Amino acid sequence: MIPMCVEQLKTADTTESEEQLRAVAEEFVWRLTGKETIYQMMALAEAIRERGGQPLEPLAYKKMYLDRLWLRIESRIEALRSRRVSPDRYLVPGARGVLEELSSRGMQLYLASGTDDADVKNEAELLDLARYFDGRIFGAQDDLTSFSKALLVKRILSEAEFRPEELLVFGDGYVEIEEVKKAGGTAVGVASAEPECLQADSWKRERLIKVGADFILPNFVGFEFRQIGAFRQQWYGESLA
Repeated sequence: MIPMCVEQLKTADTTESEEQLRAVAEEFVWRLTGKETIYQMMALAEAIRERGGQPLEPLAYKKMYLDRLWLRIESRIEALRSRRVSPDRYLVPGARGVLEELSSRGMQLYLASGTDDADVKNEAELLDLARYFDGRIFGAQDDLTSFSKALLVKRILSEAEFRPEELLVFGDGYVEIEEVKKAGGTAVGVASAEPECLQADSWKRERLIKVGADFILPNFVGFEFRQIGAFRQQWYGESLA
């Protein structure tokens, strides 16, 4: 997404260097990570307009991004469909073990993404993740008023039989961390240095801390969930309290 945004920003009447434009793109892409993709494209259009350019409609930028993304992931999707590779190859290390542990304790799990709803559900099936969520998988809708992570947090708390402080979220974006902290829950920021996800990315780490993450993890290796509503990271995790 960043290279595409920089490319489009260059079409505006600006004297900014490519490095400066990249910083602009990184700021709004990261700030809106976790929200529906269209919001990042709306921010791109606004940034172009601010520089004297004539932006396309945000939906046009979204299609451009998704087309480019598909070129990057098509081989992965086909490899998963044909079962040539294990789904765990594309998971953050240790993630399945955590899902197994939480499921075995009878916890109600939700999966939310700013990616389009149909794509989220399809990829969850291919990665053998859907079974952990029992239909509680939510992605972006064409109607922007019908889904957001803020709305989902409110829905979970209105339907659940637990207190807000028992809500636990894992995420790598501003939105899920911020909304769960507003609700009174606990937020674990996943600051993986991709693609290996073996250590923390310092840039992600700093920003997740600023938005309110209680803990920061590079991945889920060594993660131990000790009891319902309480947890401890044994390796590389940091309590920020």
